[in-house]
Amino acid sequence: MNQSPFPTPDPNRYSEEDVALLVHTFYAKARKDPGLGPIFEEHVQDWDAHFVQMTDFWSAQLRGTSRFRGAPMPKHIVLPDLSAALFERWVQLFQETTKELDNSDLQQHADTVAKFIANRLWQGYQMSNFPDKEPVALQII
Repeated sequence: MNQSPFPTPDPNRYSEEDVALLVHTFYAKARKDPGLGPIFEEHVQDWDAHFVQMTDFWSAQLRGTSRFRGAPMPKHIVLPDLSAALFERWVQLFQETTKELDNSDLQQHADTVAKFIANRLWQGYQMSNFPDKEPVALQII
C-alpha cells in the first residue's frame, strides 16, 4: 500500500523528456529570479552536472527510476541565510512552471512532491540552524 502523500511514481505516466523539460524550464526561471537566482549562481558550480542530478532526482520522484544519488538535506542546511520566503518562492516558481507545461497529471504530481520537499528541507534547515526554536511550516498553497 502506498503510504506516500503523493502519487506512486510510474515510468509510464511521464517520459524522460517530460522530466528534463520540467527541470530545465524551472531552473531557467529560478536563475533569473531576484531572490533565488543569486543563491543558485553562487552555489551551483557546474550547471550541466546540476541538470543531470536534478533530472535524475525528479525522474526518481515522478517515474520511479533509481539513478539519483545524493543527499539534498546536508547541501541545503549549510547554506547561509535561507528563509521561509525563499522556499515559498521556490514552490511558487515550480508551480508556475508545471502549469505552463500544460500536463495536468504531471502538474498535480510534481507540485505535490515539490511542496512536500520544500517543507521537509525548510524544517530540516530550521532544526539544524535554529535548534532552540520550534520549526515553523511554510505558507504554501
